[in-house]
Amino acid sequence: MALSDALKQEIQVAYRAVLEGKGIRARYGQRLMIAEIARYLGGITENDGQRTSAPATCVVEAGTGTGKTLAYLISAIPIARALGKTLVVSTATVALQDQIVNKDLPDLRKHSKLKFNWTLAKGRGRYLCMSRLEARLHDEGNGDSDTMPLFLLDENNDEEPGTRAFFEDMLARYGSREWDGDRDHWPTQIPDDTWRQVTTDHRQCTNRHCSYFDSCAFFDARKGLEEADVVVANHDLVLADLALGGGAILPEPENALFIFDEAHHLPDKALNHFAASVPLNGTQQWLKQLSQALAKIPPFLAPATLAAKTVDKISTAARDVGVELDQVYQQVNLNTDWDMSEERRSAQWRYPEGALPEDLRELAGNAQVATATLVRQLGVLADELQKAFDDKKEHDVDRETAEAWYPVIGSFHSRAEDQSRLWAAWREDRPLDDEGKPKGPPAARWAIKQRWDHAEDITLYSSPILADNLLHSRLWSRAYGAVLTSATLTALGRFDRLQSRAGLPSDSRFLVVPSSFRYADMATVEVPSMTVLPTDEGYAEALVKRLPELWAGEKATLVLFNSRRQMHDVRDALASDYPELIMTQDDMAKGEVLKQHCERVDSGKPSVLFGVASFAEGIDLPGKYLGHVVVTRLPFSVPDDPIDASLAEWVTERGGNPFMEITVPDASIKLVQAVGRLLRTEQDTGRVTILDRRIVARRYGQLLLDALPPFRRIIER
Repeated sequence: MALSDALKQEIQVAYRAVLEGKGIRARYGQRLMIAEIARYLGGITENDGQRTSAPATCVVEAGTGTGKTLAYLISAIPIARALGKTLVVSTATVALQDQIVNKDLPDLRKHSKLKFNWTLAKGRGRYLCMSRLEARLHDEGNGDSDTMPLFLLDENNDEEPGTRAFFEDMLARYGSREWDGDRDHWPTQIPDDTWRQVTTDHRQCTNRHCSYFDSCAFFDARKGLEEADVVVANHDLVLADLALGGGAILPEPENALFIFDEAHHLPDKALNHFAASVPLNGTQQWLKQLSQALAKIPPFLAPATLAAKTVDKISTAARDVGVELDQVYQQVNLNTDWDMSEERRSAQWRYPEGALPEDLRELAGNAQVATATLVRQLGVLADELQKAFDDKKEHDVDRETAEAWYPVIGSFHSRAEDQSRLWAAWREDRPLDDEGKPKGPPAARWAIKQRWDHAEDITLYSSPILADNLLHSRLWSRAYGAVLTSATLTALGRFDRLQSRAGLPSDSRFLVVPSSFRYADMATVEVPSMTVLPTDEGYAEALVKRLPELWAGEKATLVLFNSRRQMHDVRDALASDYPELIMTQDDMAKGEVLKQHCERVDSGKPSVLFGVASFAEGIDLPGKYLGHVVVTRLPFSVPDDPIDASLAEWVTERGGNPFMEITVPDASIKLVQAVGRLLRTEQDTGRVTILDRRIVARRYGQLLLDALPPFRRIIER
């Protein structure tokens, strides 16, 4: 659709109105981004609402201070409305999602006079299930409940922090509308073990048949989704929808324009989403829970009905799965060279090139068949229970029984499907080209053995090593249009790494928006002399000696580590000499750590934060709250990560250099993110200190240094 003059005018007028209304000046990079997105969307051809041009994306790297949220909203909303498409804005974090919904979109509508509406989309698992909450309260106070207690499905029940008083408070707040049922809006952090007891998934939810449907937090939040011009979601929800075929939760990709903010997270999110795992002994415990449930249900089912017969078939299938799991466990346990000791209670084994030993491959096939049978029979029982919700027909199962048991069986069905995915992935052959040679990378397959005081387990894993085919086939080839943006999308100044990891179409457009920051005037990057490298023994001791010199006289310092253990060791060595100065990100919740840090600075006291990867990217401390970032070690990936190791193996197989093609570019992205913590506004100043001398002592170091913003450099020789 070529952009009409009227549409161009609408965007320009709206932008001027926002600038005037908020009293801010136009930014060159922001205007460039608006124009690029508009040109991309205007270049998509269509016929009767369906895209006819080749798949393509628009990729825009825009650093801090660009105002990229306003740029993509003000360019995409008018065009999406003109096309009759839904604009889906997807983020990687809840914090950005809430900012867009609660601040950016209301601001834009208020000042631009654009007419549009929006809604927030989250997965079902972020919302309270009243049916499960009611059952949890009922069963806790009634040891002889007539129905299967839903919390039997949760593990480690005796240790869960949720108390009856807590759940009653939850019920009261939801009933009075003081709380909307959204986990993220509860005043304190709810532990995962507690939350699992009062939420649900699509397999357990009875939807309109639930007696709480009219007051359901999830469906209340979903109201208006179809009518919304803008849907704000997150990467996980987009991927979950694509896994269901697209259009199950969000608009169909063909009828949507996607904006992926924090887009550098998307490939890893996709890998995580399509990975699979099975804890072998943990699954045996789960099978015992299933057996307990099946022993309780027969009195509620009429004999000789399909439902009653299916219960017997499920019991048989569950026993068969247990037998197969035993054999897999014995084979993996006895035929793997585990590196374990009294001190080392966890060990990992990766199968080179994803190839399983033939004996194990055969056992995995047997487990796949047995698990598939269990999935099928649980599905039959779930279908029989669901039929009872149709009041217009006679059924073998009464509605009360169905209401009590459908969520329970649905949960078992969902868990069995998850297990089935692992066995299918372990049995999947590597695709071959027309000449019979391997086409594309193999899957990563590995096992982890863990030992506790009174138990041990082996967990099997499988994951794709690149998300390119997944994203291309399920998203880019189907979406009407897609924009990817972030402050860090290039690696060593190029988009190649992102393009290969995310499978971006060849016709995609790429733009790096110039920053408005005067980097050389605002900050320095310093590489002081160090007698040891991070790979040498004694490096932690060298940090203990050097760090106090670096933060001396500073008001606010952030020290970034690659290793949690090293972070804690260094903190422990320094804490007694510097009481009430150092906080680590593990000391308390992230928000509380940052709050206390800012309070110290406000009171005139110096503050030093110690953090690892999540603090290297996910914190915003403008102005006086951060004046010095210390990078203790170049952020190379952990060498024993099985996905990275499998990818490196594949690159080597193709004659490439995995260190230069993968490790260095990925480290460059992480290093740029880390130093990006320093300057958050055009008024900020400060310095970055890199203690890892490899950045000047190794050939690849110059590439990493040149990829950083153009700070003034101070390098000691």
